[in-house]
Amino acid sequence: MSERAILLANLGSPDAPDTPAVRRYLNQFLMDPYVIQLPWILRRLIVSLLVLPTRPKSSAAAYQSIWWPAGSPLIVLSEQLRDAVQAEVAMPVHLAMRYGNPAIESTLLEIATNPAIKEVVYLPLYPHYADSTIATSIDEAERVIEEHDLDLKLIIPAPFYQEPDYIDALYQQSLPYLSQPYDHLIFSYHGLPESHITGSDPSGAHCLQRQDCCQQPHPAHATCYRHQVMATTQAFAKKAGLAQTDYTVAFQSRLGRQVWLGPNTEDILTQLAKEGARNVMVMCPAFVTDCLETLEEIAIRGKEVFVEAGGESLTLIPCLNVHPAWVSTLAKWLRQA
Repeated sequence: MSERAILLANLGSPDAPDTPAVRRYLNQFLMDPYVIQLPWILRRLIVSLLVLPTRPKSSAAAYQSIWWPAGSPLIVLSEQLRDAVQAEVAMPVHLAMRYGNPAIESTLLEIATNPAIKEVVYLPLYPHYADSTIATSIDEAERVIEEHDLDLKLIIPAPFYQEPDYIDALYQQSLPYLSQPYDHLIFSYHGLPESHITGSDPSGAHCLQRQDCCQQPHPAHATCYRHQVMATTQAFAKKAGLAQTDYTVAFQSRLGRQVWLGPNTEDILTQLAKEGARNVMVMCPAFVTDCLETLEEIAIRGKEVFVEAGGESLTLIPCLNVHPAWVSTLAKWLRQA
């Protein structure tokens, strides 16, 4: 019997596309100190007074617009990925969500019921490092192991933002779309407040201190989300033979009044339409699984913004999901971890 198990961890989703379920989900998500990086009392005030009174209703409507008969797209696709990887590896493969269900805690407790399992290859399903994705996921897994005194050791692969096999999987997934006529390609990455970028810089003197900080080699890049998404973009563009004028990097999903990474995706969509672009492609490499941020924010709302500004069509290039190249790549990494 294997002494290792695999645990794939994704972000999570409400249990249902209704206001009470979304309220519970948003409360858990936004009260994470890795997400809103403020003292607990300020976080509690912001979430309770400014977010939870109104946002759950509008977010529930957004979830309803993309919900599948089988459930949340993110959950369903993540389950399909788990099953596809399981078919290629001998180790038992589990799935957990940082927020919502199945929870990291309950999943690790389930794994620990098998006394033969001593190590868990723990892979947060994010290509790029950020405190609000990878760090919080690892921290939660470590908390569970310590709190329950589990005899488990975590083996955590490094972020894979520029691994050649990951770039190749992205390319293979996007090729049928990029082979069609289009005017411009947008790489739309999940946004972060600039304070998250500077806060993760161990030197405190590199990230966002100069315009070309992401291009200048520095130890801070090991935990710099902005550098890593730029590296993904450059590697993909080279693989796909894209010129710099063929694409734009933008950031989506802003929340609150902090200064966020820019430019904003919706602003770029408006600008491109006004400049004469009629058909745009959008890919979202920060996500390996299609979710609210891709299916609703880009494919529905982003398209509306683009068309209202004079564009004609916006095509969302799907995330990796269960593309065979991605499944085989993931399985290979997990076997070698």
